[in-house]
Amino acid sequence: MLAGALTVSACKQQSEPETGMEEGANTEESVPMSAEPAEPSDVVVDTEDASLNEVEGDTTASVNSGVMQMSYLCTPELKVEATYKEDANQVVVATDMGTVTLNQTNEGSNPEVFEVATAIDGGQGFTQWRVGHEARKTGVMRTAGTDESNVNTFECNEAS
Repeated sequence: MLAGALTVSACKQQSEPETGMEEGANTEESVPMSAEPAEPSDVVVDTEDASLNEVEGDTTASVNSGVMQMSYLCTPELKVEATYKEDANQVVVATDMGTVTLNQTNEGSNPEVFEVATAIDGGQGFTQWRVGHEARKTGVMRTAGTDESNVNTFECNEAS
């Protein structure tokens, strides 16, 4: 009988006390609820559908291909972040001295040679980036400012 009394009292509607605040300041808009069931959220996909699997493969390939990022530690001390853009035959080289986009100047892959007629800081000069091996594990960066006879050379290895 005690359980029945608790159940009945739990179902009673209780009114909330009025607050002395400005009317509408903290009131919530009453939105009527629908008695209709919600749309089903279970989506059934036929995984045997070849077109679905082909689309998945194409999507993955297009998202992951064409761009590769690598980090290098160089001597003398310099950290290089290289973003290779395969489709454009370019590499974006970012260092604490600046960032430049270099274009590939040769057809080979060992070494790949990228150059731009701009110093690494964006000023007058040149920057050259050469990477060896298909995996691009090692590289050499050469850069110069207005005095192109004063070339700085950095030997770089992939950071692990």
